[in-house]
Amino acid sequence: MAFQFWKKKKDTDPAVQATDAAVESPSATQDHEELVAVDLPKRSARNAIKSIFSRIKFDVENLELIEDTLIQADFGLEAASEIVSKVKDLAKSRAAKTNQELRQILIEVIAQGLEHPAKALNLSSGATPYVLLVVGVNGVGKTTTIGKLSNWLAQGGFRVTIGAADTFRAAAVDQLATWASRAGAKLVKPIQEGQDPAAVAFEATEQAVREGADVLIIDTAGRLQNKSDLMDQLGKISRVIEKQVKIAEVLLVLDATTGQNGLTQAKAFTQIANVTGIVLTKLDGSAKGGIVYSVQRELGIPVKLVGTGEGIEDFSFFDAAEFAAGIVGLEEA
Repeated sequence: MAFQFWKKKKDTDPAVQATDAAVESPSATQDHEELVAVDLPKRSARNAIKSIFSRIKFDVENLELIEDTLIQADFGLEAASEIVSKVKDLAKSRAAKTNQELRQILIEVIAQGLEHPAKALNLSSGATPYVLLVVGVNGVGKTTTIGKLSNWLAQGGFRVTIGAADTFRAAAVDQLATWASRAGAKLVKPIQEGQDPAAVAFEATEQAVREGADVLIIDTAGRLQNKSDLMDQLGKISRVIEKQVKIAEVLLVLDATTGQNGLTQAKAFTQIANVTGIVLTKLDGSAKGGIVYSVQRELGIPVKLVGTGEGIEDFSFFDAAEFAAGIVGLEEA
């Protein structure tokens, strides 16, 4: 993944002082603020992706087995049919017949369907603090995702502030405090349980701006059963944040083990929030990660990050070719 990330130059930052030369981006020129390029730790999800075809031998005369397996892996009926149709066409045009050749074609088709031009996190504009608003139903792994993401950013020298705006669950705030401590991030908590989430978001944004944070991550409640309340809440949070800073990303967290229910959640959240990217969690616990294909195919929202375990390091960018090779059970050529 050759993404380019930027942050404002801070003279007090040892990592920045060691930089040979500062580089200005177009946005930096406009703001008259110097930016420095940041190299963030690279991680792979390859070992966490479970193959759904490990025991199946591909046969050009019986490719319907591929469709059945894709459906079982939550690619969805229409997507599975579309994939198999493309595999058949390519196999015919290339005179592919062997198990290896057919698997490679399937990897190519799946990867092509999962590529997206906006797959990188928006950490390159220079308009810091970059605000990442994290949404999703309760239990999908929002808190864990925020902790892992904060740790990864901190390893790259980013200064991170977290806003605990899921104020209706004391446990959520406590868990976030634990993750923030592990990641070395600052946490802005509600003064009391049930405090207006937008007030916490406002305070977190104000503090992030005042203290020169590079990234602000805002946690939110996930009570999807009451869409109107959630819509109002997210709308209010967005408004109070954007009075001070533009929101860089709205990340929807989905649990890979929930299957097609994840698509239902994605559709619901896109109706109430300007979702810009998907985070797929618990990819290590299921061979049903095909839901990412359905979400990207039907909603056009890129999958940006994946969670691959419970550890703070178990996190990576979503790589379409890596994912496809893992699902099919063949190493990339």
